[in-house]
Amino acid sequence: AQRVAREAGMPVGVVHDLAVGVHPEGADAWAQQAYFAAGMSVGAPPDAFNARGQDWGLPPWRPDRLAESGYAPYRQLLRALFRYAGALRIDHVMGLFRLWWVPQGRPPTEGTYVRYDAEAMLAVLVLEASRAGAVVIGEDLGTVEPGVREALRERGVQGTSVLWFERDWEGDGRPLPPERWRADCLATATTHDLPPTASRLTGEHVELRDSLGLLTRPLDEERAEASADAGEWLELLARLGLLHGTGGGSDPSSEEAQIQAVHRFLLRTPARMVGVWLPDTVGDRRPQNLPGTWDQYPNWRLPIADGDGRVVTLEDLAASPRLHALVEVLRAP
Repeated sequence: AQRVAREAGMPVGVVHDLAVGVHPEGADAWAQQAYFAAGMSVGAPPDAFNARGQDWGLPPWRPDRLAESGYAPYRQLLRALFRYAGALRIDHVMGLFRLWWVPQGRPPTEGTYVRYDAEAMLAVLVLEASRAGAVVIGEDLGTVEPGVREALRERGVQGTSVLWFERDWEGDGRPLPPERWRADCLATATTHDLPPTASRLTGEHVELRDSLGLLTRPLDEERAEASADAGEWLELLARLGLLHGTGGGSDPSSEEAQIQAVHRFLLRTPARMVGVWLPDTVGDRRPQNLPGTWDQYPNWRLPIADGDGRVVTLEDLAASPRLHALVEVLRAP
């Protein structure tokens, strides 16, 4: 697949993904028992989006055993991933510095951070990436301790910037204009762990989280905040002249026009790469994964659908006028 992609003219081709951990009953955990911490699970502390914290059910590496082995299992894993990769995305890249360990049977709020030798972890990563001639993208979203993004940037690891989070947090809190975004990143409208853009614009993600009992504030407060957030971004898009009518129409307030405007905005940033969430191309409203849920939501099991919830086949997707219109936006200079 990578060979065909490169021969077709793709400068990067296949982007592999390194998950934050492995299944506790999978082959990796069984074959490398000495390197995983028994009775522990990786997660995340409470934050603005998940006030209850998160438990991902994945056993963490033991930093002492990694060091004793000269990071052999980690190095072997990277070599296997880089073998056919034009780029590698590292999920929760902050895990190279520290991980939130949650004792089994306890809530995520009772976890604690365990540190790793970031100098060694990063050295192995950039060495293997350099040998493979591949780009590395770190998902540096959520709770990021000071110095992490700087350390990654110094080593040529790209970050991840998501539109809804890019605000002037040290100033007025307003949406960050495109010229103030960082260049060393993959810029996207959303990710697999966040609501699709259509859901953000309508506020449907708030209703979904409320139905699953994930809100820690009154529903009306959450609705108002989500509406204000979307409104500020739409105001900026309009002010920059990025909202146009679609399909020969003249209504810039349509959902499709707004999603196109979001991607025109991303193209105006200095980001080295821009990513597109495939469900955004057809107006899907359902998140693929809802952090903080285990069996309450069908995480990773939803086929792509249109705005009405109808499943979109591969053939329909390839022929979708809406998808092709968004691709044309991305092709524009």
